[in-house]
Amino acid sequence: MPPENPPGDDRARPVLPQLQLDDLLAELQSRLATVLTTRDRVRALLEAIVSIGGDLDLETMLRSIIEAATKLVDARYGALGVIGEDDRLTQFITAGVTQEQIDALEHWPHGLGILGLLIKDPRPIRLADLSEHPESYGFPANHPPMRRFLGVPIRVREEVFGNLYLTEKAGGEEFDDDDQNVVSALATAAGVAIENARLYQDARRRERWLEANAEISTALLSGTAPGEVLDLVVRRAREMCDADLATVALADDASEELDVRVADGRYSEVLQRVRVPFDEALAGEVYRTGASRALVDAEEEARKSGIPSRVPLGPALLVPLGVGTSARGVLTVANISGHPAFGDHVQRLLETFAAQAAVALELAERRRDAERLVVLEDRDRIAKDLHDTVIQRLFAIAMTLMSAMKITQKRDVAVRVQRAVDDLDDTIRQVRSTVFALQATGEDEPTLRSRLFGVIDGVTESLGFAPAMRLDGLLDTVVDEATGEHLLAVLREALSNAARHARATRVDVSVVAGADLLLRVADDGVGVPETGRRSGLANMASRAKSLGGVFDMRPGENGGTVLEWRVPLNSDGK
Repeated sequence: MPPENPPGDDRARPVLPQLQLDDLLAELQSRLATVLTTRDRVRALLEAIVSIGGDLDLETMLRSIIEAATKLVDARYGALGVIGEDDRLTQFITAGVTQEQIDALEHWPHGLGILGLLIKDPRPIRLADLSEHPESYGFPANHPPMRRFLGVPIRVREEVFGNLYLTEKAGGEEFDDDDQNVVSALATAAGVAIENARLYQDARRRERWLEANAEISTALLSGTAPGEVLDLVVRRAREMCDADLATVALADDASEELDVRVADGRYSEVLQRVRVPFDEALAGEVYRTGASRALVDAEEEARKSGIPSRVPLGPALLVPLGVGTSARGVLTVANISGHPAFGDHVQRLLETFAAQAAVALELAERRRDAERLVVLEDRDRIAKDLHDTVIQRLFAIAMTLMSAMKITQKRDVAVRVQRAVDDLDDTIRQVRSTVFALQATGEDEPTLRSRLFGVIDGVTESLGFAPAMRLDGLLDTVVDEATGEHLLAVLREALSNAARHARATRVDVSVVAGADLLLRVADDGVGVPETGRRSGLANMASRAKSLGGVFDMRPGENGGTVLEWRVPLNSDGK
């Protein structure tokens, strides 16, 4: 029987193949896990590319890109910085940062330090520890602590649109080659998607521009008030540029001030009707030179220029509303800090829009001037016809009646003829007064006559009927502004008393401007009671006394009440 352990027998011989097999199986399992991880990552990358390619809104797309990048490499923080024309970051979109952390930041990164290095040399950069790099500076106060870093540029054709910044990989690990490759692939796809979104955005902006121009031109040429048209200009400019705020400031060359007539969007209630001297406004230089200005940070620019900043704004675009002698003011669009700046294409579009809006406003003013001239010419023709035809015929009729009165034998006939002559004289005076009113220049300010009729119209509803109105003399010429204001106040008080207390069915109002200004208000009501408040009557008497005049109130001959308010007039109308 052979021995159990022959000489030279090695009992460890079957163990060695077993160990090699375990290592091979472990390596195979590791590689399979790597393949599965790569497969999952590629699938996630493809899903991210499809996701960002399906949205044409640029703002939404940029946020989707940075969120997809942080998810692909398991980064805690991510940001997408959009590079402006001066190689500074004009927009900074974050992922993984809470709103409290954002609020605690002194300002958004401007593109200095490591972020600036990636802007100057747009190639992927990977760092194990940010703080050890010599370019590591520029983080604002209260910025979250960060060590691991991966930065990848986003190219749109030959242009570097911006950069992807990723920090703090899960588990504290460093970013590796696979992380860099997958983010670079995402950045390449993002560049194509961004280009498509920008082309779509430009097309939509141009479409809105054409619609806005047509709408403004139609509104102006259809007679819409200029104030309403300016509201439309500002609203359409803000929508067209996707801005947070838009304003139109018209220039007052006499006072050298810009008057913000209309504003739309954020802070519009703060800026509405603000007047700023040319030297204290960023828009002052734009108005003087006729050259547009694009600002990356309007608040910082104002601070550098020593100009007080009324609202915290970031990117802004200021374009002149008209040029040369036809310059009218400045059209401004702006965004709050952290929102995108306005590119060259937006500036060109807004300049064209502002120029056409200024031309439309100028044409509308010329059209209104022409219409006003037609009205004045028509009024002048009517005045001449009244003076040369109507007054002469009335005067001839009065002369005929006066001659007939001399040969009549009956007193009743003579009284009636005299009354007719008096009525004709009164009619001639009123026609002459109307002629002077028609020949007055058509100013924007309402005349005293029109304001008197406005008082009558305003009390008609409360009275239940329209008072009879008679105006005589050169009211718009000889009555100064202060006396006119007193006259209007007394007339309002007299008619208000008649409406509240008189229970009248008829009110006659006459205003005569001769050596004195006489207001007479007569009603057929119940008269003034013996008791009751008389503060209104005291005010009328006080107004007459302050002008050196008199006030009288008495019962009418056939009942009712008669108020007479008389003040002297200067012959030169002052």
